[in-house]
Amino acid sequence: MSYRVRVVVKEVKGFCASGFKLGDEFVVEKFYVLPQSNARICLHALVGMSSLLLPFLKGVSARELGIGTEDDVGYVQYPDSGRSYTTGGTVISELMREDS
Repeated sequence: MSYRVRVVVKEVKGFCASGFKLGDEFVVEKFYVLPQSNARICLHALVGMSSLLLPFLKGVSARELGIGTEDDVGYVQYPDSGRSYTTGGTVISELMREDS
């Protein structure tokens, strides 16, 4: 079975330096990150989810990974240190696994 994962920004706490806004999304399919609309994808996001994203793409459920209560929907957050160390904040995204 081959999957793809749709990543949608669900919450922004503080200020996101990369400019993520609610509803911004991108898709990860095979080994590619595919922006949807004009969303910019920051390294904090990719690094913050990479250890969970690969097994999720390969079929491990969100429940098993500890990132959700459903098999095909999980949540991750990727922080920036935030005030008073940086001007950043924390972004929470929903990962939805779909058949590709």
